Amino acid sequence: TAVVLINGLMKGGWSSALLFAISVTVGLAPEMLPLIMASTFAKGAVSMSRHKVIVRTLGAIQTFGEMDVLCTDKTGTLTEDKIVLERYMNLQGKEDMRILRHAFLNSYFQTGLKNLIDLAIINRANEHELNSIAGNYSRVDEIPFDFSRRRMSVVLTDQSGKRQLITKGAVEEIIAISSFVEMQGRVVPMNEENRRTALEVYEKHNAGGLRMIAVAQKNKVPGSDAFSVADERDMVLIGFIGFLDPPKESAGAAITALKEHGVRTVVLTGDSEGVAVKVCGKVGVKTSPILTGSDVERMEDASLLDAVESCDLFAKLSPSQKERVVKTFQTAGHTVGYMGDGINDAPALHQADVGISVDSAVDIAKETADIILLEKDLMVLEEGIIEGRRIFGNIMKYIKMAVSGNFGNMISVIIASIFLPFLPMLPVQILTQNLLCDFSQMGMPFDKVDNEYITKPRKWETQSIKSFMAYMGPLSSVFDILCFVVLWWAIGANTVELSPIFQSGWFVFGTVSQVLVIHIIRTAKTPFLQSRSSVPLLISTVMVAVISIVVGFSRLAVGIDMLSLPLSFAPWLALILVGYFLFSQVIKKFYIKRYGEWL
Repeated sequence: TAVVLINGLMKGGWSSALLFAISVTVGLAPEMLPLIMASTFAKGAVSMSRHKVIVRTLGAIQTFGEMDVLCTDKTGTLTEDKIVLERYMNLQGKEDMRILRHAFLNSYFQTGLKNLIDLAIINRANEHELNSIAGNYSRVDEIPFDFSRRRMSVVLTDQSGKRQLITKGAVEEIIAISSFVEMQGRVVPMNEENRRTALEVYEKHNAGGLRMIAVAQKNKVPGSDAFSVADERDMVLIGFIGFLDPPKESAGAAITALKEHGVRTVVLTGDSEGVAVKVCGKVGVKTSPILTGSDVERMEDASLLDAVESCDLFAKLSPSQKERVVKTFQTAGHTVGYMGDGINDAPALHQADVGISVDSAVDIAKETADIILLEKDLMVLEEGIIEGRRIFGNIMKYIKMAVSGNFGNMISVIIASIFLPFLPMLPVQILTQNLLCDFSQMGMPFDKVDNEYITKPRKWETQSIKSFMAYMGPLSSVFDILCFVVLWWAIGANTVELSPIFQSGWFVFGTVSQVLVIHIIRTAKTPFLQSRSSVPLLISTVMVAVISIVVGFSRLAVGIDMLSLPLSFAPWLALILVGYFLFSQVIKKFYIKRYGEWL
């Protein structure tokens, strides 16, 4: 509006003023942003696929780079995901084949999804040829596993019609529903001494790194065919089974690498404290303080908000508690990734800023995730994080270049409209310049990013863009005005008749300076010397600079209503461009010193 009014009132010709204003508006619009973003994301997705990372949501690549907290399940991520049944023992801690037999019947006859624990039990039972006993039983009913009870039960009947309810699950939950224990072949009431004895056996093996599960049974089973959670009472605790899932050799190195890139690893597991501490201690995750699901449940939101800043290990969490922890990290201002592959991980995957799962995960986890890993390995994440930051960096290069350049051009156009007796550039010249500058930016998605830039998470900050615009915009306008002064007094293009020469001069300077500023803005270092752009970006910018100079200094200028520039303008052009480059570097150093960053 201002451009229309100024040119219309001062020069007349309202139609040409309107056309000029429309052209300026088109030139100021960052119309390449959608293409730059789409190209950058597409290139990133292809690059990440080479590293066995499949991107389901393109926008997640950028969030990947912003991530500063990675919440992850323990099993399969920090461990080998090869669960082996190591021990089956009675309440005295002695090996007892009867415990394995009951665990096998429970796992074999459940109809739900058999997890790694069930498969480990069945495999060990097969080694002892216990699978043959399954033919002696038939299933009456089952009480499926859920994450609040943390146990599952089956009701079986043998060939004589005798019924038996067998339950396995988390030790504390099984003990809570057991009224009896089996000690040395006799069933006796559960008392404090028996409870203590059982817990000592459990805690000893749990502290040694075994994932312990309790097994209970009872023979007094109702004659009905339908059973519920209410029937899981007055059980007889008979023993424990212990599993080993050793830490991955690469886990420690991966966590260290993530830390070096500014990503904190937090473990959210449903396992007990003992196993979680043992594994996490071996891979370098801080194990103190530790919060359990019951701790999280008791905490108010404000207390949990304080706790998450110092706690890297959460154990015995339910799915809803995992989701709450992730949400609390987000409330604290973190960009959170969550990595998991089970049904119990789905709420946290959905809540996280970027959900990460694996190709072997259950369907609901894969459907919820933004990113799928073809290998369940934290090392794979490192390259994804780096690629995400490269993408974010290249997008920020364009945005900061566009907003600062456009802000400077707007100032220049308003000043030129006030003081010049003619239009500083015609609409066809503005659109041609805009087309050339757009072409010069086509190599930006393929550009390199300085190593220093990818060492820490980067987040979108509107204030940073405003500050950048306030510094670089007026600087470009100062050199535009300096170009005006040279064209007006040194070259003598100061009449309406000679306006095509003036327009040609600003066309060339404006195009080359916009090309030059790409290399200035793309790095916090000195361009060309300390940091070089990618070959595609270098080629596209050099081509556009050469084309604009050839057009401005040749008869080709008449094709867009300009006149060819006299050669006397060439040294002035070079001098102004060198000055722009040098002053830009000075402003860059000052800006970095004040704000601590460039992009």
